[in-house]
Amino acid sequence: MNRNIIQLLTAAALLSMAGAARASSDEAWQQLAADVEAKCTKAAVAIEKPVATVDPFGSSHYGLALLTGKPKGAKGLVAQICVYDKQKKTVEIGSELDAGKLGLTPAK
Repeated sequence: MNRNIIQLLTAAALLSMAGAARASSDEAWQQLAADVEAKCTKAAVAIEKPVATVDPFGSSHYGLALLTGKPKGAKGLVAQICVYDKQKKTVEIGSELDAGKLGLTPAK
């Protein structure tokens, strides 16, 4: 009887580890990055045609992206930080940052 329980517990542990490994596969990371990019660019309503540069892995709890582009109704280049909650699958956008001060514009 005890031998059957040990085998069952071992099988359950192996299955759970396999699921964790699959969650960290290249395909899973690519899917996360695509979701971060899609949700962040949609949320960047203050930027015309925002371009997202996605951190390929983010942090343990958040996906991260830097959005850049022309501010709506103005000239220049701005950036915004986007944070994607991996559990809730929601995003928050920071305020506009001057891209020149961040060193994101070419030197004159």
